[in-house]
Formats: sequence, structure tokens, C-alpha cells
Amino acid sequence: MNRMSDSAHYGDSHLFDGVAEGKEVVHREERLEQIRSAVEISREAVKAVSITAIDLLKEIPAFMAGLDFEAELINPFSHIEAPIWEEETVPAEMIDAAYAYCELLTKKEAGNFYHSFKYLPDDQRKAMCAYYAFCRRADDIADGDYVDVFPGSDGAEDPEAREYRLSLEELTGDKSVLDAPTYRDKLAQLFFYRKKLSTAYNCHSSTDPIFMALKDAVTRFEVPRELLDDLISGMEDDLYTNRYRTFDDLYRYCFRVASTVGLVCIEIYDYDNPKANEYAEAWGIFMQLTNILRDVAEDASRNRVYLPLDDLERHGIKANELSTDLSNDKRWHAFVAEFIERVEKYHEKALKLLPLLNRKARYSPAAMIAFYASILKKIKKRDGNIFHGQIKLSKAEKVTLAAVVYTKQRFLRL
Repeated sequence: MNRMSDSAHYGDSHLFDGVAEGKEVVHREERLEQIRSAVEISREAVKAVSITAIDLLKEIPAFMAGLDFEAELINPFSHIEAPIWEEETVPAEMIDAAYAYCELLTKKEAGNFYHSFKYLPDDQRKAMCAYYAFCRRADDIADGDYVDVFPGSDGAEDPEAREYRLSLEELTGDKSVLDAPTYRDKLAQLFFYRKKLSTAYNCHSSTDPIFMALKDAVTRFEVPRELLDDLISGMEDDLYTNRYRTFDDLYRYCFRVASTVGLVCIEIYDYDNPKANEYAEAWGIFMQLTNILRDVAEDASRNRVYLPLDDLERHGIKANELSTDLSNDKRWHAFVAEFIERVEKYHEKALKLLPLLNRKARYSPAAMIAFYASILKKIKKRDGNIFHGQIKLSKAEKVTLAAVVYTKQRFLRL
């Protein structure tokens, strides 16, 4: 990402300092990436399992038959008390059950996304659900109350987790925006989550159904590991940062938590033109910036400001004012108009992705882009008033929009 911030202007007297600081930032990011990408799980992680493969395979048909959207989400492998499967080969029945678990999780927790997946060919639909489940749980760990389980670990007190945390803190400093116990617990969970991810790219298989299905998906569609590692890194960034000074700073965060999603999706959708990567990156930025604008008030109530501070201050707005009602404030109207104009440029670029995808796969990204474009349009129509009630699409709006998009992408010539 070779971009200059809209508000970054340096006089000659600051040029050397700026270059030196930039090199230091790049070096720190490289070291962080090296530490994060080195996380692996080893055969030594295996412990005795409490249920044999034969017994487990007997239970899977009952699990598959009992799948119900209204029922509680149940891990079909919760009996296994080891982080990786001790057999060299994972039975096909287990992989099918893992995919079913991910699909049910997607249906229950992201109806809109699942609707955009369900018209894909079976292998692509299952892969998208596995990938969504991976993203969902990473976000739930970092930004929610979900507690992920890694059999045999001691959580934040685990020696490996502690060594990992200390390695990161040497580079970032012990400057978490969370209280110390919460920070250490979440970072440890993300560390072990990254360990599970390593099984999708080595000779082991995680006993977590999400990662068992994910391994099959990333192998089948040749998805690069760094894209998934980057997303976890973005979740870790949320533990250390709740303010972004420049748009470039924000862009780096958005790339990790959203553009990587677009880049993974197109590997599953399939494409030939390398320009698809550029447009998929823009797709992620568009959706994330729309999310950020929609959730300004909610984020401010949690002491999080994702809008670039430089841009806010240029309009005379202080970060702490975002927790107040700015709906009738001319400064806010001017800021939002400028911000939306920027988001719309990424939207225009994202739309260029669609013709580069196989027609059978186009509906999925087209529906997601259309839903978010409609939310952005509502914010624009309300002159940026995101302070009174949540901005969302009604069920009727979603159904109508989905029908229009489906017809356009599957039947009309583009």
C-alpha cells in the first residue's frame, strides 16, 4: 500500500525525521509479522483423546440428522480433549460434519451473508461458510464475550502464550487499550486461535470443526495463509489501538480486517484477471468504512474512534464529541459528506470486480456490495445522522434488493 495521507504534509525541516520514523515503523511491522507468522502447532501438542474415532463416527450421523436452525449450536467434536486429531487421515464424515457446523453457524449469526452464499455451487458455499466461521469467531474473541477453547492450554498463564505476549510487547509496548486481565486473556486466545490456523497449512488437523473445515477449504481453493494470519493480526491490533491518526493508519487496519476477506473470497469464487485483487481490496475497504461510519456512536460509547483524527480535527471536531449528538452540527455534516465521497470511490472500484468473476459466483459479492451501498445511501440521505437509532435495512428491503441483484447477475448480460 503505497499511499500518502490526504493530510500528510511535511516541511523540509521535518523530512529526515519523517523518513527515519517511517523506517522504524516498517521495521517494527516486519518484526511483528515475523513473530506472528512463526506461530505453529506441533505433534507434541497431542494428548490422549477421550473418545475413539470409531465411537465418534457413530455419533456423527445423529449430529447431521439433528441439525436445526432453531437449535443450539453444538460442537460435534466437543468430546475430543486434544487440540489436533491424532490419526494421520481425517475421516470424510468428520469433514462433512465440520462443514455442516460452519454452515449452521453462518445461518444463525449472519443471515445476510448466508443468503449471499447459498446460490454458490456446493463446494464454494461450504468453503465460504467455513471462512465466515473463522472470521466470525476471531472477531467474537477480540470484540465480544466469546471464549475460545484450546484443549490442554493454561490460557493467559500458558508459557507459550506468555512468551508470545512479551515478544509483541517488546515492539508495541505494554499499551493495551483494555484492562490488563482482559487484554492478556484475549491475546492468549488469539495466540491459540493462530495455532489452530497453522493446522490448516501443515500436516496436522485441528479438532475444532471450524479449522477442520477451513483446512479442507483453503487446500481445495489454494488460499494463502498470510491473508488469514493478517486478519488475526488485525484483531490483535484492536487490543492495542482505539484511535487512528491518519487515513493511512486506518487503511492499514481496514486492509487487515476487511480487504483480506475480499482477497480470500475471490480465491474461492475463482478469477483469471489479476486486476481482481485490486478490486477485491477496494471491496473490503468500502464495506469496512461503511461499517465504521454506521457504528460511530456505538464505537464512541466503547471509547473507540475509527474515524481519522486528522480529518475530524480539520473540521473542528474532537474525538470525545462523537459520544454526543452531532446530528444537527454543520461541522459533522461537512465531515460526513467528505467521508462518504471517499467511501463511494471505493464502492465504484469494488463494482469493477463483478465482471471478472464467474457468473455463478457473482451474486454473492454483488449482494454484499448492494446491501452495504444501500446502508451508505441511507446515511447520506439522513445527512450523516447516525446518532438516532441504528441504520439498517428492513427485511422487505433486503428481499427486494436481493431479487434485483440475483436477476441482474445471473440472467442479464454484463
